[in-house]
Amino acid sequence: MATNRSRRLRKKLCVDEFQELGFELNLTYPEGASDADIEAFLDSLTQEALVANGLGYVGGEDYGFVCLGKRGSVSEEQRQAVETWLKSRKDLAGFTISPLMDVWYPENPINA
Repeated sequence: MATNRSRRLRKKLCVDEFQELGFELNLTYPEGASDADIEAFLDSLTQEALVANGLGYVGGEDYGFVCLGKRGSVSEEQRQAVETWLKSRKDLAGFTISPLMDVWYPENPINA
């Protein structure tokens, strides 16, 4: 595919100046956590950490991808806010949060 694309096509493909960023989230729950406990945690995560920061979550109870709730990119400040919120939770055994990465093409580097 040619790399000399029109602005309209770059926007449609979410590349170059239209690149969108997000991050991966892996969650680990304590041994014996009930389904109700996990559901309550995910509800809290969604409302307090994600929706409050204008973010959306795609995934399951142990792995997902966080992106902006509308077209655009997650900022490093939004990523840090979610990480800080997760660190404050005692009902989570552990988590990993990735650096910002391209939402549509994860193998591509982040544009400067």
